[in-house]
Amino acid sequence: MSQPTKTNTILIADDEPNIRRVLEAMLTKEGYTVFTAENGKRALDVAAANAIDVLVSDLIMPDMNGVELLQRVKEIHPNCTAIIVTAYGTIKSAVEAMRYGAFTYLSKPFDIDEVRVVLKQAIAHRDKASEETAIKRNASGKTAAAPGILDCVSAKMREVYRLVDRVAETRATVLIRGESGTGKELIARALHTQSGRANKPFVPVSCAALPETLLESELFGHEKNAFTGAATAKPGRFELANQGTLFLDEIGDIPTTVQIKLLRVLQEWEFERIGGTKSLKVDVRLIAATNKNLEKAVADEKFRTDLYYRLNIVTILLPPLRERTDDIPTLAEHFLAKFNRQNGRHLSQVSPEAMELLQRYVWPGNVRELENAMERAVVLADREATILTPDLLPHTLHLSMQNEGDSG
Repeated sequence: MSQPTKTNTILIADDEPNIRRVLEAMLTKEGYTVFTAENGKRALDVAAANAIDVLVSDLIMPDMNGVELLQRVKEIHPNCTAIIVTAYGTIKSAVEAMRYGAFTYLSKPFDIDEVRVVLKQAIAHRDKASEETAIKRNASGKTAAAPGILDCVSAKMREVYRLVDRVAETRATVLIRGESGTGKELIARALHTQSGRANKPFVPVSCAALPETLLESELFGHEKNAFTGAATAKPGRFELANQGTLFLDEIGDIPTTVQIKLLRVLQEWEFERIGGTKSLKVDVRLIAATNKNLEKAVADEKFRTDLYYRLNIVTILLPPLRERTDDIPTLAEHFLAKFNRQNGRHLSQVSPEAMELLQRYVWPGNVRELENAMERAVVLADREATILTPDLLPHTLHLSMQNEGDSG
C-alpha cells in the first residue's frame, strides 16, 4: 500500500470550516501536502496552480457539487483520484460519483481511521491510474500495453496476455495468482478494460488492509445505526461496482465469517447490508487475486473449499520476475522514463554492467522491487547524467553478484 510522500498532494474541498481544519491537520501531520478550498471555484483555482494526487470533496457545496468538481479537476489532472464525502449518503449519489471517476464514497460523520485507510488505498489506486495507459485495446482489439509493461517479450507473459484476451469478454470469475509485486492488479484492470464493462466502475478492495468488521461493511455496506459509529447508511463495494467489475485483492486473507457471506453473493448475486433486512441484487464481474497457497489454506481449514472452487473458475498465473528476465530491459526502460519525468532527470540508458546486475539478480520483490530500484537510481543520479551505472543500483544487487562469484 502506498505511503504518504512529498509527492502525495491532497486537495480538500468542503464548505464546512471544521471539516477542512480537521482533515488538514491530520493529513499534514502524516506527511501529505494539503490544500483546502471552501467551494468548487476555489478548488479549481488551486487545482490549476498545483499538481493534485487526491481530491477529497464534499458532494453538496453552494456553487458546484462534488461530481461536477471531480469532472473539472480530472480535466486538469486526469490521474487524480477522488473521494466524495457527504452527509447525503444515498446509493444513487454514490453510484453517480463512481460513474464519473470517484474512487470511493464516505458518509459524514466519518471515522478518522477510515479516512486514513481509504486515503492510502486511493493513493495506491492513483499510482495504478498513472499506469492506466497500461492495458488498452489496440486497433486489432487485442491487448495493448503501457510502455514497458505489456510490450514484454517473454513467452510466459505473452501467454498471460493471450489468456486475458480469451476470458476478458466473459462473465467468468477470474482468480489471479502470483507472488507479491508481480502485477496482479494490472492484469485485473486489463480484464476490465477488455470487457463490455469497460465504461462501468472498476472497484478495487484490498482484503488484507482492513480488519474483519470494517471489511464486511466495506464489501456489503451497512444501514444507519447497524453498529457503533454507523451514523448514516452506506453502500458497499458490491453496490458501487454494479454493472462493473469488483477486484478483491489478497482474497486469501479474508476471515471465515466474511467468506461465508461472499460465497452466498457469488451463488445468488444478492446480499443484505449489515443491519439490513432487504436483499439487494447486483450484476458484478468478480476478479480476485492472491499470493497465498489457497490449496494449503483449504487443507488447513482456513479457507472454505466451496468458496475456493467458486473462485477458481479461470486462473491466471503470473510468473515471478526471475522467470522472465527477458522482460527486464523493457521494464527498466519504462520505469526510467516514468521517474525521469517525475524528478527532472535524464537517464535514458542502462550501462551493460548495470544491466548484467539487473538480469542476474533474483528479484524477490518482483516487478515492484525493480520499480523501486529504478526510482532510487533516478533520484541518486546527477542531474545531467544520461546513463544508469552500477553504482546507482541498490547494494543488494551487488551483494548478490558477489555471492555468486564466491560460490563459483
